[in-house]
Amino acid sequence: MQDDKKRYVIPGDVITTGPYRPDQNVTLDGNRIIATVIGISEISDDSVRVIPLTGMYIPKSSDLVIGKVVSHTSLSWEVDINSCYVGILPAADVFGRDFSAHADELSSKLAKGDLIAARIVNFDRTRDPLITIADRELGKIESGTLIKISPSKVPRLIGKRGSMIQTIEMATNAVITIGQNGLIVVSCEDSNGLLKAIKAIRMIEEQAHMANLTDKVKEMLESR
Repeated sequence: MQDDKKRYVIPGDVITTGPYRPDQNVTLDGNRIIATVIGISEISDDSVRVIPLTGMYIPKSSDLVIGKVVSHTSLSWEVDINSCYVGILPAADVFGRDFSAHADELSSKLAKGDLIAARIVNFDRTRDPLITIADRELGKIESGTLIKISPSKVPRLIGKRGSMIQTIEMATNAVITIGQNGLIVVSCEDSNGLLKAIKAIRMIEEQAHMANLTDKVKEMLESR
């Protein structure tokens, strides 16, 4: 069967047949690959997936997320990661092996309202996910503009092999940190570049299902 690379699908639609590997939001029925959600089908060289148009963020191990500290106990911080689950950041992850619940005050490191870039360490749906900031490019976010989009639009914002986000960053000189949970931080010294980067992100969110979106974003970025 010959199919378009991308098209709008609903649950039950046959996306394609043939020697493809079913990836996200699809199921295999014989040699037919069928959509299980409403979204945009995407056929790559060896796999098929559907990017959902709506949906809540469900944590996955190794995901990069952006979160906001909401509270803490004597042993850990609770972090809003834009999900029905709360991210748990252990105090020992920040203070190190010598952490003492009696001697160390958690608010001295991270206070309520602080933004962090973190990674999901472990999650099994039976308890809130464990997160870490003990890695390169993770930790407290000191500056930048926070933007929230639907988590389902994140793959479209990133683009194939990072092509879309690279296009935006190169055209605006912005640094954009994308959380898989739909929270994004944009930093740019030039106010015009910052506004254009934000406009591009909003454009992608609103038109993720449209054809020729990359060309439309480039045209907008090149305009005065």
